[in-house]
Amino acid sequence: MQYDKNISPLKNQACASCHMPYTAFSGPIPSVNLTMIAYPGTVHFRAGKRQAQRYTYAPFFPVLQYNETQGLFFGGNFWDSRATGYLLRNPDAHQSQGPPVDTQEMGFPDTACITFRLSRAVYRPLFELVWGRGAFDIAFPPDTEQICATPGGAAVFHGDTTPVNLSPVDRTRSNDVYDRWAQSLDAYEQSVQVSAFSSKFDAFLAGNYTMTGPERAGYNLFRGKANCNSCHLDGRGTALTPGQSDNSKAAQVNPLFTCFGSANEGLPLNPRNAFYYQTTPDPYGFTPNPLGFGYRDLGLGTFLRSGFGTWASPNITWRQFAPLNDGMMQVSSARNVAMTPPRCPTTEAPGPYFQKQFFHNGYIKSLKQLVHFYNTRDKQGFAYNVTSGHCPDGTIEKVNCWPRPEVPNNIDMTTGDLGLTDQEENQIVAFLQTLTDGFTRPYPNRATFTGTCMSGGSASTQGNEFLIPTPPLPPCAPEVCDLPPRPSPSPIP
Repeated sequence: MQYDKNISPLKNQACASCHMPYTAFSGPIPSVNLTMIAYPGTVHFRAGKRQAQRYTYAPFFPVLQYNETQGLFFGGNFWDSRATGYLLRNPDAHQSQGPPVDTQEMGFPDTACITFRLSRAVYRPLFELVWGRGAFDIAFPPDTEQICATPGGAAVFHGDTTPVNLSPVDRTRSNDVYDRWAQSLDAYEQSVQVSAFSSKFDAFLAGNYTMTGPERAGYNLFRGKANCNSCHLDGRGTALTPGQSDNSKAAQVNPLFTCFGSANEGLPLNPRNAFYYQTTPDPYGFTPNPLGFGYRDLGLGTFLRSGFGTWASPNITWRQFAPLNDGMMQVSSARNVAMTPPRCPTTEAPGPYFQKQFFHNGYIKSLKQLVHFYNTRDKQGFAYNVTSGHCPDGTIEKVNCWPRPEVPNNIDMTTGDLGLTDQEENQIVAFLQTLTDGFTRPYPNRATFTGTCMSGGSASTQGNEFLIPTPPLPPCAPEVCDLPPRPSPSPIP
């Protein structure tokens, strides 16, 4: 299923088109990671809003829940946690039901199209062996193939999201198949084929690997001065003071390096994101983003409002918490953040390296930049009231100039001015590289990349040659920022 391009109207887009093993099942195309950010869908003139998240360890996230004591949301899948898992009690399975009917991704017009295409798949006998015969005993109407060959959102559907005319009994049966599709993908993603626990760090916890000096120093910074493990939990305490070291036995030998929560790290708006430019009807009469640069990505906040470009929240009582969660994006597991194909053995220039992208909007292009951002975002003389591409003369964007955040509310202040030296930043990068699976045993299908590695330059300015000036921004569109309850304490510019 992961690699089946038939699960898209034009039979040209599989889950793997955006999620390949050699990048820990995240964005597999360096040129897209460097420029478009969001990956094209079955209609190649359409693309999503955010970069492709890693599959690895996503199955371990719990069902989305509001913790009243902490006043925080935990769980779910996707950057905005919209795959709550409320029905299947499994956010990862819920997540897999999104892309096949997302207009900007695989793009079917109806979930019944997945059932229809599965009923004709070469692996149908295996599906029935697992889930039982009779799953596909559905009377599909004669025009099903024509409907399912037309991308969702097409004007011909007039907004109808169930154009395949099934009887109530057959619609229920089709929905059951779609749930089994989701559970099958979750089973794969939860297996050691994907979430392997086979990194240097896992070997270290088992007493079978001794960290190098830089790796060990980076680990001490990760759970100390840099405070990384206050969100990316490693099974030990946090905030060690200088000179301290924690030699206690790990409380958890399979830490996931996430708190399952969300945070607004204050990323600037990235004008490279293809979503901003999809403002006119495509050949099917669909306009992915009529808001243009009036769109602001409020993440979890927009989902809690059931707003533009997300799913409907299953719990209306959560809406009241939207202003406190504007700009919040899921705290992904730090595991496999550095995974690349063996032929391009690092994410860092001068390489040879594989160009990845980091954070929800792909603004950051190397782990060095990522750590430097956490370290200096709020440092005196580094934060400027400009948009990306407009740093003042005499400064270098991502080095000593950070543009203003896209969403200024609810910014995580546990980072931003950490006081790390350049060497300490590099040591944290060295530690993050110990979290890559494939050390204790080979990671399946990791050596399948056939493209060209990149080389040259510096990790500090990696990708800067592809920066473009942000155009003058209109105010945040009312479809985003005027939905009640409105963003507070300040409006979103």
